Amino acid sequence: MAIQIVSEDTNPEIARNIEVHGVKTNYHDLGAGKPLFLIHGSGPGVSAWANWRLAMPNFSEVARVIAPDMLGFGYSERPGKDYYNMESWLDQVVGLMDALDIERTDLVGNSFGGAISLAMAIRHPDRVRRIVLMGSAGLALGLSEGLDQVWGYSPSIENMRRLLDIFAYDRSLVTDELAELRYKASIRPGFQESFSAMFPAPRGRWLEHLASDERDIQKIPHEVLVIHGREDVVVPLENGLRLSQLIKRSQLHVFGECGHWAQIEHAARFEKLVMNFIQEAEEK
Repeated sequence: MAIQIVSEDTNPEIARNIEVHGVKTNYHDLGAGKPLFLIHGSGPGVSAWANWRLAMPNFSEVARVIAPDMLGFGYSERPGKDYYNMESWLDQVVGLMDALDIERTDLVGNSFGGAISLAMAIRHPDRVRRIVLMGSAGLALGLSEGLDQVWGYSPSIENMRRLLDIFAYDRSLVTDELAELRYKASIRPGFQESFSAMFPAPRGRWLEHLASDERDIQKIPHEVLVIHGREDVVVPLENGLRLSQLIKRSQLHVFGECGHWAQIEHAARFEKLVMNFIQEAEEK
């Protein structure tokens, strides 16, 4: 299977391109060692690079980091709303693993990506080694007002600024420059069309579609690190607490003064936690 490598000189979000089940996937692949898949969240204009740009260089020092744009997001192909569901996203992850000859991987899932990581552990347990869930969805605990606003985003700089204020506890991170950058990302050709097709109102039903049955979550045999921001209003802390209660081999880390952006607001500490967690498995 041919892998096309695209120059990142003009846009760092575009990396390698590979066809998975007939659909092109844009993904980053850097470093060496045990594979570590990073699965991004579901904000408007998001891409793997936008979500993980701070973490990927450091993670790649201890692992082979693979960060795909999920179907309908970033620079992966946008095959249409019939493909924007858990089954297709799981098929994409497993298909990419197969294409890259990866038998098992560690997973780090952010929000929407956490829901996919949970489902991977349940439906494909032999393909997963350890899991990190950060601000993770995947439970049917009700749609927060913050997530309703994220999924209901209508493109404008003002609306993007409001969303960034929801994501971050530290408002100093939300500059006019960042708002304009993320707004421009959200209106790139095809981006808003696919985003608005994924989670139309009433949006609570899509959260339920992303959720795994709690009885299945309780059976997850893997070691899991649950990371959550105490002030997260997109996926409230209640979700992280509940996941840590359900998953037998889990540990929980709560960042104070942190919203839905632990990988940005507490970047160095977040990266150290994750790297210690995945390297610990090597020592056992």
